[in-house]
Amino acid sequence: MRAYSLAIDIGASSGRHILGWLEDGILKTEEIYRFPNNPTTITKEGARCLKWDIDRLFEEILTGLAKAKDLGKIPETVGIDTWGVDYVLLDENDNAIEGAYCYRDSRTDLSIPKVHEHIPFETLYAKTGIQFSTFNTVYQLYHDRMTGRLDKAAAFLMLPDYFHFRLTGNKVQDYTNGTTTGMINAKTGTWDEDILSMLGCDKSIFRTPSKPSTTVGAFSKAIAERVGYEARVVLPATHDTASAIVAAPLEGEAPYISSGTWSLLGVEQPYAHTDDAAREAEYSNEGAPEGKFRLQKNIMGLWLLQQVRHEADDRYSFAELADMARENPIEDTFDVNESKFMAPVSMTDTIKETVGRDLSMGEISYTILNNLARSYAASLEALEGVTGNRYTTLNIIGGGSRNELLNELTIKHTGKKLITGPTEGTAIGNLLMQLIGRGEIADVAEGREIVKRSFDIRIH
Repeated sequence: MRAYSLAIDIGASSGRHILGWLEDGILKTEEIYRFPNNPTTITKEGARCLKWDIDRLFEEILTGLAKAKDLGKIPETVGIDTWGVDYVLLDENDNAIEGAYCYRDSRTDLSIPKVHEHIPFETLYAKTGIQFSTFNTVYQLYHDRMTGRLDKAAAFLMLPDYFHFRLTGNKVQDYTNGTTTGMINAKTGTWDEDILSMLGCDKSIFRTPSKPSTTVGAFSKAIAERVGYEARVVLPATHDTASAIVAAPLEGEAPYISSGTWSLLGVEQPYAHTDDAAREAEYSNEGAPEGKFRLQKNIMGLWLLQQVRHEADDRYSFAELADMARENPIEDTFDVNESKFMAPVSMTDTIKETVGRDLSMGEISYTILNNLARSYAASLEALEGVTGNRYTTLNIIGGGSRNELLNELTIKHTGKKLITGPTEGTAIGNLLMQLIGRGEIADVAEGREIVKRSFDIRIH
């Protein structure tokens, strides 16, 4: 009888349930459910706010779990990953306080300078090794203090931990996602009490971070009855990029890009780089399994193209946009990481204004991909400066690895050999950590060998 695991991978634009099982040393996968995800816009005190509909997302999680029962493919273990930095505050009755804000919300505009009055960014970085981003949890949480929301909190859980809690009744904090908050000390691997104190956070609301492969617990009775079976929740690396890198077929110290809505470019390291060079290069040191760090940088990614496509009523496929881009190359340059691209009212208009003239859909698509590749090249050069190493290859995983034009432009601008795949890297990495937790494979290195012989890995 097959022993199934189920990875629930929720991204900022969609979620998916993917079953996995080992068969003669090969990891087999099957997508059984997919659902859309987008932040919702509400008006609060006259201001535009972006939030996640966490109740709907949990219903989608349950629907996909029940689908496994309908198919007669009941998983023994389940694990959920999402993007980083976003979280839920629970009151003393375990109810979510005001739901969950989206990292693209602009509320941190008010709190960032306040945080830096208490803790200069240089001090924050020296402690945590996390690059400055306007959406870092540390800034979001201080806004909660400013508005009084934090005063009502009895527990703090990152989004995957919150969903795991709703499945099991157990509050367990994953280390990898916890590091994205900018509040975990890079040396101790736990919450930095100086930061919590300076920000006025009660440390009792935080759980001691647990490593991926830890068992969270069994489905509660109510959940087991709802979905039709019992299963255990095992922590994957709940930060989606951390899961994706578990599945990257890396050889030695090789850089990677996890390519999707965001592009995360980096390299695994045995220790955190918290020096001035890493800070000035805007590199983060985010947690990885087995005590390693992902020295990486957030790049805006395919979010720009996704938004342009959506504003055109989704009438073009991504393949069609790439074909149109090939036919309309333009060399206008801009920084894809400018804050104006974070959550504009119209991405299409913002790009046209940035370039300074009207553009066709093909020209818009090309300039997005070309400038994304240029950003990869600049970021990779900075990474080599931080580590002191020169790299000859670049591994690209995730859905963006299928974009052949982006791959070609990346080769052109970086001069590196590309290794692409697997495309569902996040879900695969999620499954691998569950298999480690179940004792079916020994470690990440064995998991990567399984990936190499199980999936289409291409060399360009």
